[in-house]
Amino acid sequence: MKKVIATEAKPIKMWLDDLEETALAQAKNLANLPFTFKHVALMPDCHAGYGMPIGGILATKGVVIPNAVGVDIGCGMCAVKTSLSSIDKDSLSRIVDLIKEVIPVGFNHQKEAQQIPPFAWNEAFPASVVLTEYDSARYQLGTLGGGNHFIEVQRDHQGFIWIMIHSGSRNLGKKVADHYNKIAVGLNELWHSKVEKASELAFLPINTIEGKAYLEEMKYCVEFALANRSFMMEKIKDCFRAVLPETTFFEAINIAHNYAAFENHFGENVIVHRKGATFAGLKTPGIIPGSQGTKSYITYGLGNPESFFSCSHGAGRRMGRKEAQRTLDLEAEKKLLDDQGIIHGIKEVSDLDEAASAYKDINLVMENQKDLVTGIVELTPLAVIKG
Repeated sequence: MKKVIATEAKPIKMWLDDLEETALAQAKNLANLPFTFKHVALMPDCHAGYGMPIGGILATKGVVIPNAVGVDIGCGMCAVKTSLSSIDKDSLSRIVDLIKEVIPVGFNHQKEAQQIPPFAWNEAFPASVVLTEYDSARYQLGTLGGGNHFIEVQRDHQGFIWIMIHSGSRNLGKKVADHYNKIAVGLNELWHSKVEKASELAFLPINTIEGKAYLEEMKYCVEFALANRSFMMEKIKDCFRAVLPETTFFEAINIAHNYAAFENHFGENVIVHRKGATFAGLKTPGIIPGSQGTKSYITYGLGNPESFFSCSHGAGRRMGRKEAQRTLDLEAEKKLLDDQGIIHGIKEVSDLDEAASAYKDINLVMENQKDLVTGIVELTPLAVIKG
């Protein structure tokens, strides 16, 4: 931990030295909520989000906050180690081309409806959003999306080749998030809640029909996001086998970093909201990606109670998307990746929002959370596919 801010109703514990003003103001809003438990935790990748900063952890008593989970419910990481101890550039290029053929990216969806696994469901709740969006979601299963979502082929420090995916629940999660945040805003106004509307932190008590329904639909989206990553991973394995038939694969590591969960901390049962943060219980495997030009890490959690058993979900942005497109040098960013021999997608100014220089220094991020996780595998990017 780097510092503690003790000026608000609850402390703000930070695993970084400096924080942009917008994110700090959002953290102070969290610290002053009447149902915030113990303290607010901010990870070293923290930056501003909607209502709650990304890279933040909030524990509450009796309520859930849709905007403290975010719109991409269940977004997370999947990583698989392969049996390959090397890969030549030609084979890698062919694999990347095959992946681009079978994995829709950006706003693209599947041409045919896919079979969504039968996730567990509490029949007491109507699941209005999931049922309404179900047919559309069948065309989204197995798609990457855009923004900071990616597929990477990487090499570890022993030379073995890995596959890593960052993706979430696609439009299904956004529909659920927007639906229940709108309900929460309306109810909070009806109740004359002391939580200011401008803070974008409208809440739902967990003992209400609305709160219970949100939790059920949120859990469905978390499962859908996991299935989405697993679906893509199987397609990518097929691409490897098509080029390098002898390739075998180890068990996948699959984690989410946008969700709320019932947990016990400091002897009390609470709801922990992780928005751009990963569970890091003792010896729990984790994935912390850098940028497309820097290293990523497979980690073990250290189970630090002060972070509610959490760690960062990545390097974190150091500048907004528009700022990156406006200020970064396209040729310099391309050269940064080309000089490392990375197959990448930085082609034009609009791609600069995901350039390596738009992100924080992953080495500093890892140093700042050495009391939260330990890095056990270091991964260097070889090829990157983005939406």
